Amino acid sequence: MRLRRLLAAPLIVLLLAAVAACGDDEVASPFADCSSLSSAGAAPNDLPDLSLPCFTGDTSVSLRALKGPAVINMWASWCGPCRAELPVMQKLSDTGTVTVIGVDTGDSRTDGADFASAKGVTMPTLFDADQKLVHKLERINLPVTVFLDADGKSTTHILPLDAATLAQQVDKLFGVKVAL
Repeated sequence: MRLRRLLAAPLIVLLLAAVAACGDDEVASPFADCSSLSSAGAAPNDLPDLSLPCFTGDTSVSLRALKGPAVINMWASWCGPCRAELPVMQKLSDTGTVTVIGVDTGDSRTDGADFASAKGVTMPTLFDADQKLVHKLERINLPVTVFLDADGKSTTHILPLDAATLAQQVDKLFGVKVAL
């Protein structure tokens, strides 16, 4: 009997480790769903031909089906400048003046969800663990922000944005004044 217990202990530890490793896919999402992001009949845009899953897991979003004006912010929980910038993106999203979409990039679902929850980030967010979008945009560092105008033309910004600079870019590129 004692031998069985000794043999069972490593198996239990192995089973718990396997469950913990698999649990990353079932992380609760702090983000809004992505159902409102894709627009049938939207004017073609110049974003990469790529679909990414919504962080909530309910759908996949084709970047080419996005309609501007929209701000697409690629971030990760491990990225220092992203940690300062993401709450500013949420403030823009809260204004309701333009669509704001996050893309959790090169991150784990657990770390992304934990960071967003702690910072009160709820905007619709896509999940890109393999960094497909950043690579398609030929970028290597985060954060990266793409501004998509109503005509489908995108402008990529590769430095972190503070509230004043983000508001200036939204005004300059979209003609929309926001107070952040």
